[in-house]
Amino acid sequence: MKIIFATQNKGKAKEVKALFENSPFEIISLYDLGNNIDIEENGNSFSENAFIKAKAIYNIYKESVIADDSGLAIEQLDERPGIYSARYAGENCTYEDNNLKVIDELKDFPTPHKAKFISCAVFYDGKNEIEAFGELQGKIINEQRGTNGFGYDPIFIPDGFEQTISELDFDIKNQISHRAQSFNKLKDKLVNSLLG
Repeated sequence: MKIIFATQNKGKAKEVKALFENSPFEIISLYDLGNNIDIEENGNSFSENAFIKAKAIYNIYKESVIADDSGLAIEQLDERPGIYSARYAGENCTYEDNNLKVIDELKDFPTPHKAKFISCAVFYDGKNEIEAFGELQGKIINEQRGTNGFGYDPIFIPDGFEQTISELDFDIKNQISHRAQSFNKLKDKLVNSLLG
């Protein structure tokens, strides 16, 4: 069964395709389809934003869609950047811009800077709306380390590790990440509800 993954992000697409590798589902990203549509995510939660993306892409292709919205919640910053994680440093900002803004905002707070990544993964096919959540607890450090990740990965050390997510091997990241958790749960729900 083919499912479109509503993302332009090559890093995300690689992660999620790997998670669905040995499943009944074939994942095709917007990038694979040559679609660079920009969807305005104006919801008030990760769930709302994920469904906004899924429904927008469903309305174009009339095919089953998965989507996610994820972000970083930092305890000392009142759970910011939250749903604004992707554009925290402003429109058209880079990952590095976002990381440097977070490091700057935390500089007067005592360590450790407790944080968590949150992911909401959703499925939509015109009638079924299914969602699943994942979380990864950790802390923010005051420098960027590693080149394997994207987003806030270079400044986030997961609990139980010494390395940032960007320093971890891809396979390890894809076992522990918030996105791996949410999409694995979603995959199980899809198997049960669509194929069960």
